[in-house]
Amino acid sequence: MNYKMIVYTLGWVLKIEAASMVIPLVCSLCYKETKDVFMFLLCMALCVIFGSVFSAVKPKNKAMYAKEGFVTVAFSWIMMSLFGALPFYLSGAIPNFIDAFFETVSGFTTTGASILTDVEALSKGMLMWRSLTHWIGGMGVLVFLMAILPLSGNGNLFLLRAESPGPSVSKLVPKIKSTAKILYGIYIAFTALQIMLMFFGGMSLFDSITLSFGTAGTGGFGTRNSSIAEYSPYIQYVITVFMILFGVDFSLYHALFFGERKALLKSEELRAYFGIILLSIAAIFINSRGVFATAEEAFRHISFSVGSIMTTTGYATTDFNLWPEFSKVILVLLMFVGACAGSTGGGIKVSRMIILFKSIAKEIRTSAHPRTTLKIKMNGRTVEHETVRGVNVFMASYVVIFFVAMLLISLDNFDFTTNFTAIAATINNIGPGLNMVGPTGNFSAFSGLSKVVMSFCMLIGRLEIFPMLLLFSPYTWKK
Repeated sequence: MNYKMIVYTLGWVLKIEAASMVIPLVCSLCYKETKDVFMFLLCMALCVIFGSVFSAVKPKNKAMYAKEGFVTVAFSWIMMSLFGALPFYLSGAIPNFIDAFFETVSGFTTTGASILTDVEALSKGMLMWRSLTHWIGGMGVLVFLMAILPLSGNGNLFLLRAESPGPSVSKLVPKIKSTAKILYGIYIAFTALQIMLMFFGGMSLFDSITLSFGTAGTGGFGTRNSSIAEYSPYIQYVITVFMILFGVDFSLYHALFFGERKALLKSEELRAYFGIILLSIAAIFINSRGVFATAEEAFRHISFSVGSIMTTTGYATTDFNLWPEFSKVILVLLMFVGACAGSTGGGIKVSRMIILFKSIAKEIRTSAHPRTTLKIKMNGRTVEHETVRGVNVFMASYVVIFFVAMLLISLDNFDFTTNFTAIAATINNIGPGLNMVGPTGNFSAFSGLSKVVMSFCMLIGRLEIFPMLLLFSPYTWKK
């Protein structure tokens, strides 16, 4: 284990976190929030001090392999959340540190689950920091770090694979640094476009920026207690479109921009992603005919809700807790499916679901004809056995963690639907669930233990299980 390289990388992560606090700092200065200006300066100083200590000595051995990559990513996200909670805690905006940690983990993991009962009571600077954590976590701070620093040569690929969501990650171009720049370039361009569309649609610049941060990271932190319900239909449609766009594999955008349109046509995941969204909208629209006043209103709220849940963004324009049971079950199922691999969305991922169903179909055919040799194919290519095995192990681990976590939070003695959807909302990085944790509810009533458990679930969901589990394995720390 290359401990020096891990510590050195953690130091740079803290420095980047300090630099990112400049944005809410400037926001607080603009709104003359003197107390918050001081708090952000203090937190920036702490990040810089610890970051400088960690990265003071550049390691001679820069090798970073799979084990180091996973451990570095896991520690980076835990550390970012601990230091990122300080502005909320020290300013008194969230006086309980476990609550502040929960809110920050929810931000960085782009979950959007909140313990706040009155979001509008927060200062502009704190609201900006809260939304910015979504944007930072959406693409990943280590992806950004790779774009600006050649940390570990070819070992960068292990960092990219550990932090990027999906069953497999490949380089877009030969150099990982260039791949990271391309990913962030697309990410920034889409975010800027959404900000402009919402600003020119009559939204304030502050709300345009914060809500675009939440949409880009598929996070869901809003600036109003009613989430997106109070905004105009135009704004709701814009957010719907961008939530769905940010749920697409970013490598497909690269292919589109560079004239490789065949990649889009071949993508089974993309077709399944849009197919599930359209079918879900149609099914809920038919089932919820009497809930809305007009067909346009029904289409707008249903498409927004489906896009929000499918991409695990978590914004809301209406309380879907009041929808018919069939419609709510569809939304719960979408919580598990999630967005595409290589996007900023959470969930199990559409590609994993495709591989899983193809594996089941293969086993059924093999059982009927034992001598038949079958291969699982996706996008016209054979899926490697290692990838299939990884999907199966992921699903098994996911189920075990899900029910252990649900068992632990059930000690709070809330109803089954609340507990089940609370874990579904956190481990899939969605935000809202049903009943107590529905679109009009929050997670404040849970105990400190439950909030720690759900914080762990959010980290597991964003980092896709194994980077976090490796921290608890004795084999990780053996030489």
